[in-house]
Amino acid sequence: MEKIKRILLIGGPGSGKTTLIHAIEQAGYTVHHEISRMVTQRAQEQGIDQLFLEDPMAFSNELLKGRIEQFESASSGINFYDRGIPDVPAYHKFTDDPIPESYQDASEKYQYDAVFYLPPWKEIYQSDNERYESYDQAVTIGSILAHYYQDLKYEIIEVPKTSVEKRLEFILKHVSID
Repeated sequence: MEKIKRILLIGGPGSGKTTLIHAIEQAGYTVHHEISRMVTQRAQEQGIDQLFLEDPMAFSNELLKGRIEQFESASSGINFYDRGIPDVPAYHKFTDDPIPESYQDASEKYQYDAVFYLPPWKEIYQSDNERYESYDQAVTIGSILAHYYQDLKYEIIEVPKTSVEKRLEFILKHVSID
């Protein structure tokens, strides 16, 4: 049976994670897409404009549940994730909300094999209906995420600011199934 390997992409909003995860998927790898937009859109369909702002705990609980499901649904071989379980408590650090012990426990229980950090990149940053953060906030979030993962003893691999193709090549050079 082939081993399961979980590779995580992290970074602040607008750093190119989603574009890169699509390129990884196009290259034939298994990907687990970011679910925060889905949670936000589902809430908007129920009349809640920004669930993250209006009920941060409900939003976080939905994210944590979804990300644990993604983690557990990994198939054999290499699995790539657009954001991970520890992103949930890290965002609580950004909003200065208390971090439930269950969030910390989940972050320690579910371990990824490698974490790639996409740094803030002003030239590609865009806001939209689901991304309400300013660029400066995105920079702060990126820093908090990187530090939170480091506090969990992950080695963070920074992805260079270059073309999508070169970012993909960079990541694939660092990833192998043992």
